[in-house]
Amino acid sequence: MLQQSKNSDDFTFDTAEEMQQFGSKLAKLLSAGDVVFLIGDLGSGKTTFAKGIISELCGSENQVTSPTFNLVHVWDAEKFEVWHADLYRLDNPAQVIGLGLEDAFDHALCLIEWPDRMGEMAPDLRLDICFSHHGQGRKVVLRAMGKEWEQRINVL
Repeated sequence: MLQQSKNSDDFTFDTAEEMQQFGSKLAKLLSAGDVVFLIGDLGSGKTTFAKGIISELCGSENQVTSPTFNLVHVWDAEKFEVWHADLYRLDNPAQVIGLGLEDAFDHALCLIEWPDRMGEMAPDLRLDICFSHHGQGRKVVLRAMGKEWEQRINVL
């Protein structure tokens, strides 16, 4: 069962389905040019959450998988592209350039797993979503990086 803590930006989920549903809810606040960092250990729910967002925007629920080996999957939403990147296998920030992410920041919604690999190339204006294990479930913390994000996530 979804539970919101006293801090309005913290949520806990008992199941993967709840996590995916929360991603679907957040998707309604996202648009082209948004950058969302998905931060957390392996198995903490990053891809499940991304699946909720991508399924809501692109209607491709059964096809969404982690882009661990391809590094980037591009999905077509109704009005913009959704880029889902997994930078886990990158060794240094210079390798990010070859993926085209910096160009995508201007015209696509970018969901980025393992964003620490970007180093100084990380955009300042973004939404950080931090995932962690919480008993048998997961905890999600939203961190608005910029006033615009603060206003947008307040509706959650």
